[in-house]
Amino acid sequence: MLDPLVAAFVDHPELSLFLALAIGYALGKISFGSFTVGSVTGCLIAGVLIGQTGVVVSKDVQQAFFLLFLFAIGYRTGPQFFRSLNAAALPQIAVTVVLCVTALAVVLAVAPVLGLELGIAAGLLAGAATESATVGVAIDAFHKTGPTAEAASAFEAQIATGFAVAYLVGVITTILMHSQIAPRFFGRSLKEACAEMEEELGAGGDGRQLPFTARREVEARTFRIDERWVGTTVKEAEARVPPRSKAYVEQLRRGGEILEVTPDTRFESGDIVCIAGLRGLLVEHAGEIGTEVDDVELLDLPVDRVDVVITSSEVAGKRLAELREFPEARAVFLRRVLRAGQQIPSYPRLVLQKGDVLTIAGSRQHVAEAAARLGYADRPTTATDMVYVALFIVAGGLFGIPALKLGALELGLGVAVGVLIGGLVAGWLRSVKRTFGFVPEATLWLFDSVGLCAFIACVGISAGPSFVQGLVESGPALVVVSIVVVVLAHGAALVVGRKLFKMNEGVLAGTCCGAGTSAPALAAVQEIAESRVPTLGYGLGYAIGNVLLAVWGSVLVIVLGS
Repeated sequence: MLDPLVAAFVDHPELSLFLALAIGYALGKISFGSFTVGSVTGCLIAGVLIGQTGVVVSKDVQQAFFLLFLFAIGYRTGPQFFRSLNAAALPQIAVTVVLCVTALAVVLAVAPVLGLELGIAAGLLAGAATESATVGVAIDAFHKTGPTAEAASAFEAQIATGFAVAYLVGVITTILMHSQIAPRFFGRSLKEACAEMEEELGAGGDGRQLPFTARREVEARTFRIDERWVGTTVKEAEARVPPRSKAYVEQLRRGGEILEVTPDTRFESGDIVCIAGLRGLLVEHAGEIGTEVDDVELLDLPVDRVDVVITSSEVAGKRLAELREFPEARAVFLRRVLRAGQQIPSYPRLVLQKGDVLTIAGSRQHVAEAAARLGYADRPTTATDMVYVALFIVAGGLFGIPALKLGALELGLGVAVGVLIGGLVAGWLRSVKRTFGFVPEATLWLFDSVGLCAFIACVGISAGPSFVQGLVESGPALVVVSIVVVVLAHGAALVVGRKLFKMNEGVLAGTCCGAGTSAPALAAVQEIAESRVPTLGYGLGYAIGNVLLAVWGSVLVIVLGS
């Protein structure tokens, strides 16, 4: 009964690919406690199942999806990658390099001893390091050795087997390593370590964020001022706002006229003021301000909420609290800070970097003034600069093609690594000059998630016929070796970070999660720590770890394949 359906998928492999995505994303939502299968693993399993039918998907389709994925991770991490290459970032760079180099060294050491096939070893490295890009780069490098069609097919089946086992083990072991094992080794909990870092960053003992961070909704209300305020300037009145809150006078009505205010404007009897601030503050202190009135015209203010990318050299390098001294900061509210796509804690002594994204809210005029001082207002749009995307993929690929030939072996970056570098440069240039090269977050997600999952599904489909046999033969050994790789790589990074550089354990855990490109581990660490402090280390580790671990796919094939 299923024969006609199977025949349809064999005749139209493009449909089988989308079926694999549908099944894979559905499987990825399955959770066991705090562990989620994930779309990557789900799509690999779905691909393997569909591959049992004999479906063959074009290698060109597989590679095209992979290049989109590589461009996306390069574009996303480019600004952080290039700006991290300085002395101040040395501890995080060193921890990331130690973790990535140790992971590669362990696999290179154990593969010959255990007699692991080349593809199994490559899948082991990719899975244990939870870096999917390693799979594609290794396949690209293996194809340069001039293999037969049978050898290429066998290699892809092996790498899919190794990755499937090692990835699941790698994710679980990384989570346990940083959320449970490392805190016991260091002698204090992540919660304590993060609380200490929060104190250093000026959060205070209650763990609250920057005083002017609007943790509750911001609103504007109008009051007829109490007589006690007559003769007081706007600046003097705003100075009486409690230190853990924020409110400012937007404009006022005097007689029948609405007036703009400056810090030196003095209140007169009968003035009606429009005050913007935290809702809780205005409710609690309404009686001290005066009598609330409903002045619709005075409240009719165009408001805005904008993501502003820091490009100003005047702002980069300053602590967040120092921005309060800027006159433009008086009338805007900070809602969040993003670094490398991750929200980081907006504590007063947080040092800002170029490429950080501040989400600010307030009246349209004040938001525009603040954005101009900070950098570039990244206003929402759905338009993708596909000319920019396509040209950098082509340029990066061409850059990676030249290679040194040694017999049948070609030594070079390869198209895959070249496209990754192209994405890094494209992302960095975009952060420097924000007037071109825009790729919306939704498009980046499509390139990143769908590009990767489609590629992994194609690998699974190709590996389908021999996957089960390989899993039975290598599965038990892979589980043990995967644990060894994770423990040694992350353990070495933890020792270097804590003992040599004296890094805070919370930031160190985030750096290791980034170096291992493990977002699930970061989420688990934050949950245990009840803090966002680990995200302070994640972005830099993720940027450098993505590049190194991707390149390791080629290095492993060259070293073991020789």
